[in-house]
Amino acid sequence: MPNAAAPATEGSDRSVPLHVAIIMDGNGRWAAARGLPRAEGHRRGVDALRRVVRAAHELGVLYLTIFSFSSENWSRPATEIGDLFGLLRRFIRNDLATLHSDGVRVRVIGEREGLEPDICTLLNEAEELTKTNTKLNLVVAFNYGSRQEIAGAAQRLAREVAEGKRDPASIDADALGQYLDAPDIPDPDLIIRTSGEQRLSNFLMWQAAYSELVFVPIHWPDFDKAALESAIAEYARRERRFGGLAAKTGS
Repeated sequence: MPNAAAPATEGSDRSVPLHVAIIMDGNGRWAAARGLPRAEGHRRGVDALRRVVRAAHELGVLYLTIFSFSSENWSRPATEIGDLFGLLRRFIRNDLATLHSDGVRVRVIGEREGLEPDICTLLNEAEELTKTNTKLNLVVAFNYGSRQEIAGAAQRLAREVAEGKRDPASIDADALGQYLDAPDIPDPDLIIRTSGEQRLSNFLMWQAAYSELVFVPIHWPDFDKAALESAIAEYARRERRFGGLAAKTGS
């Protein structure tokens, strides 16, 4: 994702954000409140994802980034991790054809080293099949952590300096940004977190420098088009200043 001073809609009169990122939180709490196993909450969360991908396209969002599996999630019980990976496998196998026919391009950010070979194969297949699609970019943050992403970019720059390929004085925010996982994707205009928590949890911390943050109380399995529209309406009401004069988001 790029690293300009502000997200892609700066200076525009666009009431719908170009790029929406979502921290999909609350699957386990949704299930617990209903006396259901956590696996059922994750399954219903996949249903919510299908709804939101469709809604984002209908509303005119061009980039949708979802936090599907954090690098910190490895500390969860092995059975739950197995359930999450199983859902990912089924989602790609069952939904990839539909995403492709709907013109959705799938991008994946995060570490792939150490993942099971079939998972890596599925992620690669999803990206390769959909790489020419243009209606919606679905960016999947999988085995992702923002601190690790930034550290990796710094390591690459340090390696270039050590090899004599780069002058240290040339390293600035734009230079570091070009070594993040997807430097061609605009920074998110709007980041939504469900389930009432109010933190980024190591998600897109570099890219979120000027993002609007909206925290909604409902758990992710209950998130739908109406909830997305409500978050976008909140975004459109705000004045975005970017360190200077206010920039209108709506008309």
